[in-house]
Amino acid sequence: MKVEIMKQKILVVDDVPKNIQILGSILSNAGYQIAYAQDGDQALNILEHQTFDLILLDIMMPGKDGYEVCRILKKKEKTRETPIIFLTAKADMESIIKGFEAGGQDYITKPFNSSELLARTKTHIQLHEQKKALAELNQSLEQKVEERTKELDNAYERLGKLEKTKTDFLAIISHELRTPLNGITGLTTLLSQTQLSEEQKEYLTYLEDVSDRLARFSDIALLITQLKVHKYKPDLIPTAVKYLGEMAVEHFLEMHKNLQASIRLNNVDKKVMIAADADLIRQSLEMLMANAVKYAGEQCHILINIESTDSEVIIECLDDGPGFNKESIKNIFELFSTGDILHEEGTGLSLAAIKLIMNFHNGNVQVSNRKEGGAKVRLSLPKI
Repeated sequence: MKVEIMKQKILVVDDVPKNIQILGSILSNAGYQIAYAQDGDQALNILEHQTFDLILLDIMMPGKDGYEVCRILKKKEKTRETPIIFLTAKADMESIIKGFEAGGQDYITKPFNSSELLARTKTHIQLHEQKKALAELNQSLEQKVEERTKELDNAYERLGKLEKTKTDFLAIISHELRTPLNGITGLTTLLSQTQLSEEQKEYLTYLEDVSDRLARFSDIALLITQLKVHKYKPDLIPTAVKYLGEMAVEHFLEMHKNLQASIRLNNVDKKVMIAADADLIRQSLEMLMANAVKYAGEQCHILINIESTDSEVIIECLDDGPGFNKESIKNIFELFSTGDILHEEGTGLSLAAIKLIMNFHNGNVQVSNRKEGGAKVRLSLPKI
């Protein structure tokens, strides 16, 4: 099948027929498709119905001269990008500058030199085609960017929905667990006051332990839900770090009266202060101690070490247990990660909650393994 080659189209505008004949002959022989106009109005009428790759425009014509025609074309959306070469017998600088100011791209002086005419014609048509190709490429890129942006917006919206689903799930779990747990706790309290065999007492102890773990899970899940959806409004007030540490250890031991673990508190001076929500910081320290007992064992040794620098307060929880697992430590602060210490079970909710609490206090949390064995969790908070 024969493929038709599209020729570039040129409009020649000149009121002298001989000039049109010369230009038409030179350009047609070079393979261009030529159209003609003998005055400005005729040229404007043609350009209303057809597009061209180049316009050769005479300056001195009856009626509208070339300058006026050029200015009109440059104001129209359809023709403003079409290159215009002026045909002129005037080679003075003033006429040339006036042509450029009107919007022309170049000029050719009469009488015509065929080599110069073809060279300038070819150059400006190529520039015009490259400019159109660049504009089309920019439009394509803008469309792709717009499509990609829309995809990212949709992905962000889906992530937001997933995050809300996860948060709602935690809230539902917390609520659904709390109600039956209250009943279980009440029943275990009543049973502990009755005559039981040794085997029954063992079962009751196990039941109490399980219900306590579920209660802690429920409390942590509820706290994370409140922090994630910003329902919890921390009240940051100047607080002595020494008081926070002592309060956390005392409350933890009160809640775990049969605990065999050794907990030692190394306090700083009572004058060291941080801006904190005391209840949230206390809960953070208690969750750290609970994690240490859970994974290091009932007879572990825990040290809560509090230090002060010029700009921050460092609170470290150290234990002598197995330490952190290399795999789980990579996503240890993520919700629903598989395990937060060496133990491969668990939800990782405690450290995820502590991370959120530190964020509220413009603080930070880091985890590592001790050289001598055991885990270390380091909390850093701005000092005031």
